[in-house]
Amino acid sequence: MNVNKKVDLKIVIIGALGVGKTSLLLRYVHKTFHEDYQTTLGASVLSKMVVVDNTPLKLQIWDTGGQERFRSMVSTFYKGSDGCVLAFDVMDRDSFESLNYWRTDFLQKVSKEEASLWCLKKNIAYFEVSAKDDINVVQAFEILSRQALSRCRGTIESYLTDSIKLTPEDEPRKKCC
Repeated sequence: MNVNKKVDLKIVIIGALGVGKTSLLLRYVHKTFHEDYQTTLGASVLSKMVVVDNTPLKLQIWDTGGQERFRSMVSTFYKGSDGCVLAFDVMDRDSFESLNYWRTDFLQKVSKEEASLWCLKKNIAYFEVSAKDDINVVQAFEILSRQALSRCRGTIESYLTDSIKLTPEDEPRKKCC
């Protein structure tokens, strides 16, 4: 790795409502602390430049809402994360006990093995692609195009075969108007 090249990292702070996620973020980024904060709705994001092991890092730190009604939305902020801070309040046992939920929720990803097996069972090609890094994008579309063409040709060929007669040849046809 080029030690002079800046690295962007996404970090999320997760945990129950009121454990101090916003306080933690503001202390780290702005070196400030206030007694009262508004509840975070969804998420807020702050950035901080740091140097770790002679490598410049740009940390994009996501402060997520801890309210129950935001839990399903918060998990959408995990995508692309490089790490997370699990926060709890030492004076609130429930917030500590909820860490299992938050950790499991954050780590909830589909493994390559699980996805490959699912696709294999359904006779579907499986590719891990990245538009950002240009990994397997062309290959995935080529395979899809090849399979679609094959299906299309099969459909056309089935229309060109002899038609099936539903009535015997020797029965007279009824005339209608």
